[in-house]
Amino acid sequence: MRLLSLHTCKPGMRLAKPILDEEGRVLLGTGVELGETLLSRLKDHQVPFLYIMDERTEDVDIPDMLSPEVRQEATRLIRTHFRRLMSESVKTRMFSRYELGSDMRKLMDLLISDLSQTGNAMIMLGDMQLTEHYLYQHSLDVCIYTTLLGMKSGYNRDELHTLGLGALLHDIGKTKIPLSLLKKPGKLTEDEFAEVKRHTLIGFDILRQEPNIPLLSAHCALQHHERLDGSGYPRQLASGEIHDYARFVGMVDVYDALTRERPYRAAMLPHQAIEILYMGADKLFDLDKLILFRDKIAIYPIGMEVKLSSGESGVVVDLNANVPHRPVVRILSDADGLPLSAPYEVDLSNRLFLTIVEVCGTPATLSGMNAEKSPFVSFQDQMG
Repeated sequence: MRLLSLHTCKPGMRLAKPILDEEGRVLLGTGVELGETLLSRLKDHQVPFLYIMDERTEDVDIPDMLSPEVRQEATRLIRTHFRRLMSESVKTRMFSRYELGSDMRKLMDLLISDLSQTGNAMIMLGDMQLTEHYLYQHSLDVCIYTTLLGMKSGYNRDELHTLGLGALLHDIGKTKIPLSLLKKPGKLTEDEFAEVKRHTLIGFDILRQEPNIPLLSAHCALQHHERLDGSGYPRQLASGEIHDYARFVGMVDVYDALTRERPYRAAMLPHQAIEILYMGADKLFDLDKLILFRDKIAIYPIGMEVKLSSGESGVVVDLNANVPHRPVVRILSDADGLPLSAPYEVDLSNRLFLTIVEVCGTPATLSGMNAEKSPFVSFQDQMG
Protein backbone atom coordinates (compact mmCIF):
# COMPACT_ATOMS: atom_id res chain seq x y z
CA MET A 1 0.00 0.00 0.00
CA ARG A 2 0.98 3.63 -0.43
CA LEU A 3 0.37 6.66 1.76
CA LEU A 4 -0.80 9.52 -0.46
CA SER A 5 -1.82 13.08 0.18
CA LEU A 6 -5.57 13.40 -0.41
CA HIS A 7 -4.83 16.10 -2.99
CA THR A 8 -2.91 13.58 -5.13
CA CYS A 9 -5.52 10.80 -4.93
CA LYS A 10 -7.45 10.10 -8.12
CA PRO A 11 -10.86 8.55 -8.85
CA GLY A 12 -10.55 4.81 -9.35
CA MET A 13 -8.00 4.30 -6.59
CA ARG A 14 -8.95 1.85 -3.81
CA LEU A 15 -8.50 2.20 -0.06
CA ALA A 16 -5.87 -0.05 1.50
CA LYS A 17 -6.92 0.85 5.05
CA PRO A 18 -10.40 1.81 6.27
CA ILE A 19 -11.72 5.27 6.99
CA LEU A 20 -13.32 5.53 10.43
CA ASP A 21 -16.27 7.61 11.53
CA GLU A 22 -16.14 9.93 14.52
CA GLU A 23 -16.88 7.07 16.92
CA GLY A 24 -14.06 4.90 15.57
CA ARG A 25 -16.30 2.61 13.52
CA VAL A 26 -15.48 1.61 9.94
CA LEU A 27 -17.17 4.03 7.55
CA LEU A 28 -15.33 3.16 4.33
CA GLY A 29 -13.79 -0.29 4.32
CA THR A 30 -10.65 -1.67 2.73
CA GLY A 31 -11.05 -2.02 -1.03
CA VAL A 32 -13.62 0.76 -1.47
CA GLU A 33 -13.12 2.54 -4.79
CA LEU A 34 -12.74 6.29 -4.59
CA GLY A 35 -14.90 8.48 -6.78
CA GLU A 36 -15.20 12.24 -7.18
CA THR A 37 -17.97 12.44 -4.58
CA LEU A 38 -16.06 10.46 -1.95
CA LEU A 39 -12.86 12.43 -2.53
CA SER A 40 -14.79 15.69 -2.20
CA ARG A 41 -16.40 14.50 1.02
CA LEU A 42 -13.05 13.46 2.49
CA LYS A 43 -11.65 16.87 1.58
CA ASP A 44 -14.59 18.58 3.30
CA HIS A 45 -13.79 16.56 6.44
CA GLN A 46 -10.13 17.62 6.24
CA VAL A 47 -8.68 14.11 5.95
CA PRO A 48 -5.03 14.78 4.97
CA PHE A 49 -3.75 11.38 3.79
CA LEU A 50 -5.10 8.07 2.50
CA TYR A 51 -3.64 4.57 2.34
CA ILE A 52 -4.10 3.40 -1.25
CA MET A 53 -3.82 -0.09 -2.77
CA ASP A 54 -0.84 -0.65 -5.07
CA GLU A 55 0.19 -4.05 -6.41
CA ARG A 56 3.90 -3.20 -6.27
CA THR A 57 3.67 -2.49 -2.54
CA GLU A 58 0.83 -4.84 -1.58
CA ASP A 59 3.12 -6.65 0.87
CA VAL A 60 3.87 -3.47 2.82
CA ASP A 61 2.23 -3.60 6.24
CA ILE A 62 1.53 -0.36 8.11
CA PRO A 63 0.93 -1.05 11.82
CA ASP A 64 -1.72 0.74 13.87
CA MET A 65 -0.69 2.28 17.17
CA LEU A 66 -3.98 1.34 18.84
CA SER A 67 -6.20 -1.69 18.48
CA PRO A 68 -9.52 -0.94 16.73
CA GLU A 69 -11.45 -1.68 19.93
CA VAL A 70 -9.43 0.73 22.07
CA ARG A 71 -9.51 3.46 19.42
CA GLN A 72 -13.28 3.12 19.09
CA GLU A 73 -13.80 3.34 22.85
CA ALA A 74 -11.45 6.34 23.08
CA THR A 75 -13.17 8.30 20.33
CA ARG A 76 -16.59 7.47 21.78
CA LEU A 77 -15.69 8.74 25.26
CA ILE A 78 -13.95 11.89 24.01
CA ARG A 79 -16.87 12.75 21.76
CA THR A 80 -19.46 12.05 24.48
CA HIS A 81 -17.83 14.18 27.17
CA PHE A 82 -16.71 17.01 24.91
CA ARG A 83 -20.14 17.32 23.31
CA ARG A 84 -21.72 17.34 26.76
CA LEU A 85 -19.42 20.17 27.83
CA MET A 86 -20.27 22.11 24.68
CA SER A 87 -23.98 22.01 25.43
CA GLU A 88 -24.32 21.85 29.19
CA SER A 89 -25.13 24.62 31.61
CA VAL A 90 -23.58 25.25 35.02
CA LYS A 91 -26.56 23.53 36.65
CA THR A 92 -26.21 20.27 34.69
CA ARG A 93 -22.44 20.35 35.26
CA MET A 94 -23.05 19.54 38.92
CA PHE A 95 -24.44 16.12 37.94
CA SER A 96 -21.81 15.12 35.36
CA ARG A 97 -18.55 16.32 36.89
CA TYR A 98 -17.65 12.98 38.46
CA GLU A 99 -18.12 11.02 35.24
CA LEU A 100 -15.51 12.90 33.20
CA GLY A 101 -12.55 12.20 35.47
CA SER A 102 -13.61 8.62 36.17
CA ASP A 103 -14.13 7.76 32.49
CA MET A 104 -10.90 9.40 31.37
CA ARG A 105 -8.83 7.58 34.02
CA LYS A 106 -10.28 4.26 32.84
CA LEU A 107 -9.53 5.26 29.26
CA MET A 108 -5.91 6.05 30.13
CA ASP A 109 -5.58 2.54 31.59
CA LEU A 110 -6.68 1.13 28.23
CA LEU A 111 -4.42 3.44 26.24
CA ILE A 112 -1.32 2.79 28.34
CA SER A 113 -1.83 -0.98 28.20
CA ASP A 114 -2.35 -0.89 24.44
CA LEU A 115 0.58 1.43 23.73
CA SER A 116 2.84 -0.68 25.94
CA GLN A 117 2.59 -3.41 23.30
CA THR A 118 4.28 -1.24 20.64
CA GLY A 119 7.80 -1.92 21.99
CA ASN A 120 10.38 0.09 20.04
CA ALA A 121 8.00 0.87 17.18
CA MET A 122 8.19 4.33 15.66
CA ILE A 123 5.37 6.82 16.20
CA MET A 124 3.25 6.76 13.04
CA LEU A 125 0.54 9.07 11.74
CA GLY A 126 -2.84 8.46 13.34
CA ASP A 127 -5.69 6.56 11.68
CA MET A 128 -7.69 8.40 9.04
CA GLN A 129 -10.98 9.40 10.59
CA LEU A 130 -14.00 11.52 9.68
CA THR A 131 -15.20 13.71 12.51
CA GLU A 132 -17.56 16.63 12.83
CA HIS A 133 -15.06 18.33 15.11
CA TYR A 134 -11.28 18.51 14.70
CA LEU A 135 -10.95 18.72 18.49
CA TYR A 136 -11.89 15.08 19.12
CA GLN A 137 -9.25 13.42 16.96
CA HIS A 138 -6.61 16.04 17.78
CA SER A 139 -7.04 15.38 21.50
CA LEU A 140 -6.63 11.62 21.08
CA ASP A 141 -3.60 11.88 18.81
CA VAL A 142 -1.82 14.35 21.09
CA CYS A 143 -2.47 11.93 23.95
CA ILE A 144 -1.09 8.96 21.99
CA TYR A 145 2.07 10.75 20.86
CA THR A 146 2.73 12.31 24.27
CA THR A 147 2.14 9.09 26.20
CA LEU A 148 4.55 7.24 23.90
CA LEU A 149 7.17 9.93 24.49
CA GLY A 150 6.59 9.56 28.23
CA MET A 151 7.23 5.83 27.89
CA LYS A 152 10.44 6.49 25.95
CA SER A 153 11.46 8.89 28.76
CA GLY A 154 11.11 6.15 31.36
CA TYR A 155 8.05 7.51 33.19
CA ASN A 156 6.32 5.06 35.54
CA ARG A 157 2.64 4.19 35.18
CA ASP A 158 1.40 6.87 37.60
CA GLU A 159 3.43 9.52 35.76
CA LEU A 160 2.11 8.27 32.43
CA HIS A 161 -1.44 8.56 33.77
CA THR A 162 -0.93 12.18 34.79
CA LEU A 163 0.91 13.12 31.59
CA GLY A 164 -1.58 11.25 29.37
CA LEU A 165 -4.61 12.82 31.03
CA GLY A 166 -3.05 16.26 30.62
CA ALA A 167 -2.47 15.56 26.92
CA LEU A 168 -5.91 14.04 26.36
CA LEU A 169 -7.68 16.99 27.99
CA HIS A 170 -5.26 19.81 27.11
CA ASP A 171 -7.79 21.50 24.80
CA ILE A 172 -10.93 20.81 26.82
CA GLY A 173 -11.38 24.55 27.29
CA LYS A 174 -12.17 24.83 23.57
CA THR A 175 -15.52 23.21 24.29
CA LYS A 176 -16.53 26.64 25.62
CA ILE A 177 -15.16 28.65 22.67
CA PRO A 178 -17.56 29.53 19.81
CA LEU A 179 -17.30 26.94 17.04
CA SER A 180 -17.33 29.73 14.46
CA LEU A 181 -13.91 30.86 15.72
CA LEU A 182 -12.42 27.36 15.89
CA LYS A 183 -13.51 26.63 12.31
CA LYS A 184 -12.90 30.04 10.80
CA PRO A 185 -11.17 29.54 7.42
CA GLY A 186 -9.54 32.97 7.35
CA LYS A 187 -7.07 34.65 9.65
CA LEU A 188 -8.32 35.48 13.12
CA THR A 189 -8.43 39.09 14.23
CA GLU A 190 -6.58 40.07 17.40
CA ASP A 191 -9.87 40.16 19.32
CA GLU A 192 -10.85 36.73 18.01
CA PHE A 193 -7.47 35.28 18.90
CA ALA A 194 -7.76 36.76 22.39
CA GLU A 195 -11.07 34.92 22.77
CA VAL A 196 -9.56 31.63 21.58
CA LYS A 197 -6.61 32.00 23.97
CA ARG A 198 -9.07 31.87 26.86
CA HIS A 199 -9.36 28.10 26.34
CA THR A 200 -6.24 27.55 28.47
CA LEU A 201 -7.77 29.27 31.51
CA ILE A 202 -11.19 27.70 30.92
CA GLY A 203 -9.66 24.24 30.58
CA PHE A 204 -7.69 24.64 33.79
CA ASP A 205 -10.82 25.78 35.62
CA ILE A 206 -12.79 22.74 34.38
CA LEU A 207 -10.10 20.19 35.23
CA ARG A 208 -9.03 21.54 38.61
CA GLN A 209 -12.57 20.96 39.85
CA GLU A 210 -12.58 17.33 38.71
CA PRO A 211 -11.95 15.01 41.69
CA ASN A 212 -10.39 12.29 39.51
CA ILE A 213 -8.05 14.54 37.51
CA PRO A 214 -4.57 15.31 38.98
CA LEU A 215 -3.77 18.99 39.34
CA LEU A 216 -0.65 18.50 37.19
CA SER A 217 -2.91 17.30 34.36
CA ALA A 218 -4.95 20.47 34.75
CA HIS A 219 -1.74 22.49 34.46
CA CYS A 220 -1.12 20.91 31.04
CA ALA A 221 -4.34 22.58 29.89
CA LEU A 222 -3.18 25.84 31.45
CA GLN A 223 0.43 25.83 30.24
CA HIS A 224 0.55 24.02 26.87
CA HIS A 225 0.79 27.32 24.99
CA GLU A 226 3.54 28.75 27.20
CA ARG A 227 6.96 28.93 25.54
CA LEU A 228 10.51 28.86 26.92
CA ASP A 229 11.26 32.46 25.93
CA GLY A 230 8.13 33.81 27.65
CA SER A 231 6.33 34.54 24.39
CA GLY A 232 3.44 32.15 25.08
CA TYR A 233 0.17 32.51 26.93
CA PRO A 234 -1.78 32.93 29.17
CA ARG A 235 0.85 33.97 31.76
CA GLN A 236 3.99 34.43 29.64
CA LEU A 237 5.82 31.85 31.75
CA ALA A 238 9.44 31.15 30.87
CA SER A 239 11.76 28.16 30.99
CA GLY A 240 11.68 26.53 34.45
CA GLU A 241 8.24 28.01 35.25
CA ILE A 242 6.65 25.63 32.72
CA HIS A 243 6.12 22.06 33.92
CA ASP A 244 7.83 19.30 31.94
CA TYR A 245 4.49 17.65 31.15
CA ALA A 246 3.14 20.86 29.65
CA ARG A 247 6.34 21.26 27.59
CA PHE A 248 5.78 17.82 26.08
CA VAL A 249 2.11 18.52 25.40
CA GLY A 250 2.81 21.94 23.89
CA MET A 251 5.38 20.54 21.46
CA VAL A 252 3.18 17.62 20.34
CA ASP A 253 0.13 19.88 20.13
CA VAL A 254 1.83 22.01 17.46
CA TYR A 255 3.14 18.96 15.58
CA ASP A 256 -0.29 17.35 15.33
CA ALA A 257 -1.90 20.64 14.31
CA LEU A 258 0.64 21.07 11.52
CA THR A 259 0.14 17.56 10.13
CA ARG A 260 -3.64 17.96 9.98
CA GLU A 261 -5.73 19.60 7.30
CA ARG A 262 -7.10 22.89 8.60
CA PRO A 263 -9.68 25.31 7.14
CA TYR A 264 -6.91 27.88 6.50
CA ARG A 265 -4.14 25.62 5.10
CA ALA A 266 -3.23 22.16 3.84
CA ALA A 267 -1.67 19.53 6.09
CA MET A 268 2.10 19.41 6.31
CA LEU A 269 4.11 16.22 5.98
CA PRO A 270 5.76 14.85 9.16
CA HIS A 271 9.31 15.82 8.15
CA GLN A 272 8.17 19.38 7.40
CA ALA A 273 6.41 19.70 10.77
CA ILE A 274 9.49 18.44 12.63
CA GLU A 275 11.69 20.92 10.79
CA ILE A 276 9.37 23.76 11.75
CA LEU A 277 9.49 22.69 15.39
CA TYR A 278 13.28 22.80 15.19
CA MET A 279 13.04 26.46 14.18
CA GLY A 280 11.93 27.04 17.76
CA ALA A 281 14.52 24.79 19.43
CA ASP A 282 15.62 26.14 22.84
CA LYS A 283 13.53 29.24 22.21
CA LEU A 284 10.02 27.84 22.13
CA PHE A 285 10.58 24.13 22.79
CA ASP A 286 13.15 22.07 24.71
CA LEU A 287 15.89 20.80 22.42
CA ASP A 288 16.17 17.50 24.32
CA LYS A 289 12.43 16.86 23.92
CA LEU A 290 12.62 17.74 20.23
CA ILE A 291 15.50 15.29 19.76
CA LEU A 292 13.54 12.55 21.51
CA PHE A 293 10.49 13.27 19.36
CA ARG A 294 12.56 13.38 16.16
CA ASP A 295 14.17 10.05 17.00
CA LYS A 296 10.85 8.35 17.77
CA ILE A 297 8.55 9.84 15.12
CA ALA A 298 8.33 8.27 11.67
CA ILE A 299 9.26 11.41 9.76
CA TYR A 300 9.06 9.37 6.56
CA PRO A 301 6.13 7.04 7.38
CA ILE A 302 5.84 3.59 5.83
CA GLY A 303 4.05 3.80 2.49
CA MET A 304 5.08 7.38 1.73
CA GLU A 305 6.42 8.22 -1.74
CA VAL A 306 9.94 9.66 -1.86
CA LYS A 307 12.49 10.72 -4.47
CA LEU A 308 16.21 10.16 -3.89
CA SER A 309 19.19 12.32 -4.82
CA SER A 310 19.94 9.75 -7.55
CA GLY A 311 16.71 10.75 -9.27
CA GLU A 312 15.08 7.40 -8.52
CA SER A 313 11.66 7.28 -6.85
CA GLY A 314 9.97 4.77 -4.61
CA VAL A 315 8.03 4.06 -1.44
CA VAL A 316 9.21 3.76 2.16
CA VAL A 317 8.73 0.11 3.16
CA ASP A 318 10.53 -0.08 6.50
CA LEU A 319 12.03 2.16 9.20
CA ASN A 320 15.39 2.21 10.93
CA ALA A 321 14.68 3.00 14.59
CA ASN A 322 18.26 4.22 15.20
CA VAL A 323 18.29 6.53 12.16
CA PRO A 324 14.65 7.45 11.42
CA HIS A 325 15.62 9.92 8.69
CA ARG A 326 17.19 7.08 6.66
CA PRO A 327 14.46 4.48 6.01
CA VAL A 328 14.35 1.50 3.65
CA VAL A 329 12.97 2.53 0.24
CA ARG A 330 11.60 0.27 -2.49
CA ILE A 331 12.73 1.82 -5.78
CA LEU A 332 9.87 1.75 -8.30
CA SER A 333 11.00 4.26 -10.96
CA ASP A 334 14.38 5.12 -12.46
CA ALA A 335 15.94 8.58 -12.72
CA ASP A 336 13.93 9.28 -15.87
CA GLY A 337 10.68 8.47 -14.12
CA LEU A 338 10.18 5.18 -15.95
CA PRO A 339 8.69 2.25 -13.96
CA LEU A 340 11.15 -0.53 -13.16
CA SER A 341 10.24 -4.04 -14.25
CA ALA A 342 12.06 -5.38 -11.20
CA PRO A 343 11.74 -3.01 -8.19
CA TYR A 344 14.45 -3.32 -5.55
CA GLU A 345 15.04 -2.01 -2.03
CA VAL A 346 17.67 0.39 -0.76
CA ASP A 347 18.51 0.76 2.94
CA LEU A 348 19.50 4.40 3.24
CA SER A 349 21.25 3.70 6.56
CA ASN A 350 23.83 1.79 4.51
CA ARG A 351 23.88 4.10 1.46
CA LEU A 352 24.97 7.38 3.00
CA PHE A 353 25.66 8.97 -0.38
CA LEU A 354 21.92 8.86 -1.11
CA THR A 355 19.46 11.32 0.44
CA ILE A 356 15.72 11.93 0.23
CA VAL A 357 15.14 15.11 -1.78
CA GLU A 358 11.36 15.00 -2.26
CA VAL A 359 8.41 13.55 -0.34
CA CYS A 360 5.06 13.18 -2.10
CA GLY A 361 6.29 15.60 -4.74
CA THR A 362 7.33 18.33 -2.27
CA PRO A 363 10.88 19.32 -1.23
CA ALA A 364 12.41 17.35 1.64
CA THR A 365 13.44 20.64 3.30
CA LEU A 366 11.57 23.87 3.97
CA SER A 367 14.05 26.06 2.09
CA GLY A 368 11.60 26.54 -0.75
CA MET A 369 8.49 26.96 1.37
CA ASN A 370 6.75 30.26 1.96
CA ALA A 371 7.52 31.65 5.41
CA GLU A 372 3.78 32.15 5.97
CA LYS A 373 3.55 28.40 6.53
CA SER A 374 5.59 28.68 9.72
CA PRO A 375 3.39 28.31 12.82
CA PHE A 376 5.45 31.03 14.48
CA VAL A 377 4.56 33.59 11.81
CA SER A 378 0.80 32.96 11.95
CA PHE A 379 -0.60 32.85 15.49
CA GLN A 380 -3.56 30.87 14.19
CA ASP A 381 -1.38 27.80 13.67
CA GLN A 382 -0.24 28.00 17.28
CA MET A 383 -3.78 27.33 18.50
CA GLY A 384 -3.28 23.56 18.03
